[in-house]
Amino acid sequence: MMKALKFSVLLPLLTIALLASCAQMNPQSMSATSIARDDHNALVRYYGDLAREAKAKLLENKKTLEECDTHPYYFGWQGQDLRSHSVANINQYEKILEDSLRHADLHRRMATEQESQLNKTESDIEDELTAAEPEYPGNKTL
Repeated sequence: MMKALKFSVLLPLLTIALLASCAQMNPQSMSATSIARDDHNALVRYYGDLAREAKAKLLENKKTLEECDTHPYYFGWQGQDLRSHSVANINQYEKILEDSLRHADLHRRMATEQESQLNKTESDIEDELTAAEPEYPGNKTL
């Protein structure tokens, strides 16, 4: 009887703990694959956000590296590990920042080109509609 009571109390707690551990703590609201291929403005925003996040993390890791270099006695023997980890993160975030900025610039140019082509097509259609005289079969004598 006592074991059944313990089991009935622990089972819901274990279930909640399992569900909480599987949940994403920081879900991405948008990814490059969920954006339409021809929506270049959305891709510019996506890569711009990615660049801002990488820059923030880059600055954080540079600050940690500077702290490791100026005050190595704060960290003890683990300071060298923290320093090498920070250097590796800095290299990674610099690469991500460079790639994100390059992609954002590329899609910004593609969006501008796409808008200019769209505007040219719209103006061509308007010119065709306004330049042609309407021909109605009943108005030939006017």
